[in-house]
Amino acid sequence: MLMKQILDRQQPSLSFEFFPPQTPAGWQALEQEIAALVPLQPTSVSITYGAGGSTRDQTHELVLRIQRQTGITVVPHQTCVAASRQEVREILTRYQNEGIENLLALRGDPPRDQPNWQPPADGFVRAADLVCFVRQEFPTMSIGVAGFPEGHPATPNRLLEMEYLRQKVAAGADYIVTQLFFDNRDFYDFCERCELAGIRVPVLAGIMPLRSRKSMERLAELAAGARFPAALLRRLAAAADDGEVERIGIDWATAQVADLLGQGVRGVHFYTLNSAAATREIFRRLGLPAARQGE
Repeated sequence: MLMKQILDRQQPSLSFEFFPPQTPAGWQALEQEIAALVPLQPTSVSITYGAGGSTRDQTHELVLRIQRQTGITVVPHQTCVAASRQEVREILTRYQNEGIENLLALRGDPPRDQPNWQPPADGFVRAADLVCFVRQEFPTMSIGVAGFPEGHPATPNRLLEMEYLRQKVAAGADYIVTQLFFDNRDFYDFCERCELAGIRVPVLAGIMPLRSRKSMERLAELAAGARFPAALLRRLAAAADDGEVERIGIDWATAQVADLLGQGVRGVHFYTLNSAAATREIFRRLGLPAARQGE
């Protein structure tokens, strides 16, 4: 189904995100994790795209595997930071020919080995340019874009950040998926600022349960600007080991999701880190109907 059709339903969307593995063992492990999550009946799954398009072929392979093996709606990420219009045209034509009609359009991160990166002559400067291109050349596709409740790390001017988001929606985006956050007040404030900016498309809340202190440190580095509330930090500081950190992470994420669903959020997007355990536990604790069907 098209994501815009899924989001027109009364029930909130519950979606998962995966990334393409780098090794055969990683692929085997991911297939097991996906098999464990399929009974939860997600409304969709999204597949990431490496910095500078570095996982383009792996992303495409994973998209097709999930579509063919599960029948779940798949939303591939498409970045434009290092791609020409012709390259994007070829990728999306291939997707359409294989029945993929959804896309998460992102600017993406420049290649790590190109500190002075510049967009290709026939490329895209911002995600809004990519959205406009896709809407014009692939008008039937449903397009999602990224939003940042705590602010985009590359755009400290919050007014300008919201203007960039408004431009993405005006160019043809159907919905917004947010970066992860740990304080729901940041999400509600973001939604209110969207409304004030005239942005009326559905906003899906991005949730990631913490799994270890190391993953927390890496998260703080990768998702620059991620804010860890003091109450969460206090609990983590008292944790005896990573097992307890993971339990705290599940507790915290479960409370977030319960509150979001209680407030009528249009959807929750789980950043799984290719692991099923935490997401399955959150579904079980909240007694979601799909979770009961999978037991």
